[in-house]
Amino acid sequence: MSIAPGKLTDPAVAALVAAVNAHDKAAFLALLTPGATMSDDGTDRDLQEWIEREIFSCGGHMEVQKESDDGRALVVDFRNDTWGEMRTAWRFDVTADGRISRFETGQA
Repeated sequence: MSIAPGKLTDPAVAALVAAVNAHDKAAFLALLTPGATMSDDGTDRDLQEWIEREIFSCGGHMEVQKESDDGRALVVDFRNDTWGEMRTAWRFDVTADGRISRFETGQA
């Protein structure tokens, strides 16, 4: 049974999941700090290029299966039109003002 974005504990993470699922790139970017960074399977990537390739140009969708660390760590069934569906782990660094400064994802 998946967890709806509105039921996630951390508001910034919940909003990011909702933005991904709505294919709303502007809302996604608005949640990030200037200079936000990310990694995929332990390798730092260009955030703008990665989100375009892995999320927004190919119908990315997140079904959250589990959350921990006050909602800043998720286990997600992630799917897109390029890779199909895979179980992934996501970890978010959220600033005091409620914006995401870094996220890390990879196979769960």
